[in-house]
Amino acid sequence: MKSWLRLHRYALMVTLRRLAAQPFSSLANLVVMALALALPLLGAAILVSAQPVARELSVTPEVTIYLTTTAPEGAATGIAQRIRAEHAEQVQSVRVIPRDEALASLRNDPTWDQALAVLPGNPLPDAVVATLTEGERLAERADQLAQTWGSWEHVDMVQLDSAWVQRLEAILRFARVGLMFLAACVAAVVLAAVFNTVRMQAMLQREEIAVARLVGATESFVRRPFLYLGALSGAVAALLAIGAAALALSPLNNALQGLARSYGASFSLHLPSLSVLAVAVVGTGVLGALAARWSVTRNTRF
Repeated sequence: MKSWLRLHRYALMVTLRRLAAQPFSSLANLVVMALALALPLLGAAILVSAQPVARELSVTPEVTIYLTTTAPEGAATGIAQRIRAEHAEQVQSVRVIPRDEALASLRNDPTWDQALAVLPGNPLPDAVVATLTEGERLAERADQLAQTWGSWEHVDMVQLDSAWVQRLEAILRFARVGLMFLAACVAAVVLAAVFNTVRMQAMLQREEIAVARLVGATESFVRRPFLYLGALSGAVAALLAIGAAALALSPLNNALQGLARSYGASFSLHLPSLSVLAVAVVGTGVLGALAARWSVTRNTRF
């Protein structure tokens, strides 16, 4: 165990010395990878921050059923009872709005009072408002229920307020796919950067590697410093990317809060949780180590 730790400590020290020997080149590679990694982090921050707002806005869409003006008295109550009986699992609450109550509500509004005063009667129909339960594919279920209820007797029109919910869900799905594609592109950038860095190091250490092999060094001994180089480059670049993304969020939030206040809302962007960021750092380090292993295997065959 002590021998194993000594070998890894030696490989780590060799890696740090090689990085310190070329500070400008090492820093340039880290900055390139960090800037590339900061892009999906900012995208993840926007997506993570938008999802709670989307859930809050789309949690309880309502379906309003308007009856015909010639519907008999009690038809609205019968439809409400039928909804509760046939769709109890999909409906959170059902309420009936009688036409007289709707007209009285409008007359209390000064905007409509004069216009309604000239009408000979009540032109409004009875209405039934159904609030749907939470769950997956909420907008799709709302569409299906609206089509079903629209075919019932005495129903004139069904108004569904989830069209904007569908658009919002589609935007979020598009953002997730786009973020995954961006993350894949960034992974390719990290692979290419680490691969090229290790290749250059292998070329610079060509004679040293050849001498080490002549005196009996194993392939693991030769490769180990390069693996540490790839892992450290990936992990440090990920940490720098997190710092850059956190700095970028400050002016973005200042501008966003001014826009949100103009709409009477409160909204801010924030990075994913610490556990997600830790996984990102470890994953980038592992990706860098894999790229380093691939590069050192291809470029030390001499």
